[in-house]
Amino acid sequence: MIRCCCGLKTFIKDFSCFSNFLDNFFGFHCDQKWSGFQLFNVTLELHKAAIYDKSLKNKNLEESDETDDKLFVAFEIDSVPERRPFLLSRDFVYAQRSGGKSKKFQGFLYRVVKWTTVLVEFEEDFHSQHQPNHKYDVSFSFNRVCLKRAHEAIADASDSLFRNYVFPDCASRKSIPYPSLCPYSNYKLDSDSNSAVHQILSFEGQSPYLLEGPLCNNFVLSKTGNVVREAVLQIRQRSPKSRILICAPWNRTCDKLMECLMKDIPASEMFRANAAFREVDGVSDEIFQVSLVERECFSCPPLEELRQYKVISSTFVSSFRLHNQGITAGHFSHIFLIDASSATEPETMIVLGNLANENTRVIVTGAPHNSPSRVRSDIARKNGLKMSYFERLCLTKAYRSCNSMFFSQLFTEEVG
Repeated sequence: MIRCCCGLKTFIKDFSCFSNFLDNFFGFHCDQKWSGFQLFNVTLELHKAAIYDKSLKNKNLEESDETDDKLFVAFEIDSVPERRPFLLSRDFVYAQRSGGKSKKFQGFLYRVVKWTTVLVEFEEDFHSQHQPNHKYDVSFSFNRVCLKRAHEAIADASDSLFRNYVFPDCASRKSIPYPSLCPYSNYKLDSDSNSAVHQILSFEGQSPYLLEGPLCNNFVLSKTGNVVREAVLQIRQRSPKSRILICAPWNRTCDKLMECLMKDIPASEMFRANAAFREVDGVSDEIFQVSLVERECFSCPPLEELRQYKVISSTFVSSFRLHNQGITAGHFSHIFLIDASSATEPETMIVLGNLANENTRVIVTGAPHNSPSRVRSDIARKNGLKMSYFERLCLTKAYRSCNSMFFSQLFTEEVG
């Protein structure tokens, strides 16, 4: 078993070993229950779905009559992340009457409202026996859908044509002449930011371009965010046929970048691909302008319409929806993996494995001393899955040299 990625070059002596590495290493990201976490003597309340549909009305969206009679089972959970499992929509929730060995009912997590109220969908067998005074013991298990997406993407990434994204070859980098920059936005970039933008615009080749700098956040753009914004605006202006995908681990990062880009790019050219069950209350009016909601769930438009957007943004995991809708590898001329140091490598592979090919220019950003926080499996944590794709690339020969054709560092923080 490989305990970290640092010794990959000695491990991978030929490409047949590469697929074995993927199976062994990423296989650690496995299906494990949160066996150590359980809630006891919990009161479960029944809430009508219409209560939560009001937030859609506030966004001037239509409600669906089909869900007016739906009942959610609701209960409270600790808001402190360290005291509770990391929950995602469609994870499994189990409820069993306290104090006995009665039937355990399985439901699906719909969403977590304002960090503390868990909404669950149970089948009729639960509702037929439920009484308001009943107490339940509640446990959780995560849904394998996200893992399945990662496994499929990793399988795609094992293709020999994809090798330079996973194990870049310093000999493959090309640089094309590019005219001097005339800043598109009103924000003034310093010299190292301008240099990074110029390198992003001019590089060619399958090896990703790395940009090390401060993480983005949901209040103001970091220096990294300003470089990404300027690069996207320049690409759109100079290459009208380009199609750009911006991905990040967190919704708040995707939203902030999109909101800033909307100041210079018409909303008709942009699309925000959200997870189907993303909580509506956390989405700004600006982002709703470039999103699609159908029957209280975020959706994607038909393929032909989706292909017309010049800038699309999504979290790493939700980018699978674009692939599922029919977007093929190579559709995007540029893919930006923002704050990739905060994501596990399988998460980033969901983007690259499904949507990149040998002609795609990939830009990967991250911060030093930053690592993924959402590794659910103890086995995976012990065997190196907390090393991100960004960090692993930084340790390879091509990037250790800090050659500007491969790597840029943003040394000081700015806000914009």
